[in-house]
Amino acid sequence: MPHGGDLGAARRLFPGAPEPLVDLSTGINPNPYPLPRFSAGLFGRLPDPAAVLALTAAAARCYGVTSAARVVPAPGTQILLPLVAGMVHRGRAAVLVPSYPGHARAAALAGHDVVAMHEIADVADARLVIIGNPNNPDGRLIARGALMALAERLEARGGLMVVDEAFMDVGPPGTSLADLPRGNIVVLRSFGKFFGLAGLRLGFALAAPEIAARLSALLGPWAVSGPALAVGAKALADATWIARARRRLAKAADRLDTMLVAVGLEIVGGTSLFRLTRTPKASALFDHLGRAGILTRAFAEHASWLRFGLPGDERAWRRLEAALHSFAESGRASA
Repeated sequence: MPHGGDLGAARRLFPGAPEPLVDLSTGINPNPYPLPRFSAGLFGRLPDPAAVLALTAAAARCYGVTSAARVVPAPGTQILLPLVAGMVHRGRAAVLVPSYPGHARAAALAGHDVVAMHEIADVADARLVIIGNPNNPDGRLIARGALMALAERLEARGGLMVVDEAFMDVGPPGTSLADLPRGNIVVLRSFGKFFGLAGLRLGFALAAPEIAARLSALLGPWAVSGPALAVGAKALADATWIARARRRLAKAADRLDTMLVAVGLEIVGGTSLFRLTRTPKASALFDHLGRAGILTRAFAEHASWLRFGLPGDERAWRRLEAALHSFAESGRASA
């Protein structure tokens, strides 16, 4: 399972698992923003430039960006990562680990020599630095002051810092760098995770105007579909739904913690969209849950880790609880 959300691979791995599968392998909100009704014409014409402006204005307000000219919409942040990495002369790229695998992949695609850093002090002579904040998969947060100090160090040698804030919608207030206009910081924001619409393919780069203009040119016209423009602008402006979703997700994460701890799992990090656990039985638990039709996220490089997303409804919660307890009971019986 190279990444979360691959239900086809899950069905091949667990061919006898009961349906429907409960997908807890991603950090995507299982209760998405309600889609508006689309007119057929929206699919029959090219995206309207006025709709792009409406989306960038809504994103600027939602993320606290000083100007819509600093907002670049794209069909997901995945496509932005290698484009941003390519804006720095080829050299050494430092990626904070553990991390989303796409960070190192993007830097390598741009021709950089990728090195891992476990702390931001380990940046050494890298000219490109990629950091997840909050980090995936452990939810680690780095303070704004520390990130700004790192950006200043990079600026002295023409370096660029990319801060992937894919999970910042559920991060603590005052931790985002989106409002900072420094010229060598690019902040990436994911729409699909918090709003639960990953299949819509929408994300943003928040950057100084000159970098934003270069990214827009690389993406070309009509980078974002008409439906994505419409949904994004509506959702980002819906402060009531956003506040309610944050409260609901925090409550669900607390419920999940209680359930996981009750069967002996150690919570080692996460956000209110996912929880990272540690157990010496992670591989066996992954297999047990998979056979019960519940997909979680395992990590080949960290054999004791297992990450859980949030169940989307009461039936899924009950299935998870039953599968966890049956695993715990089987362990007691064999002890």
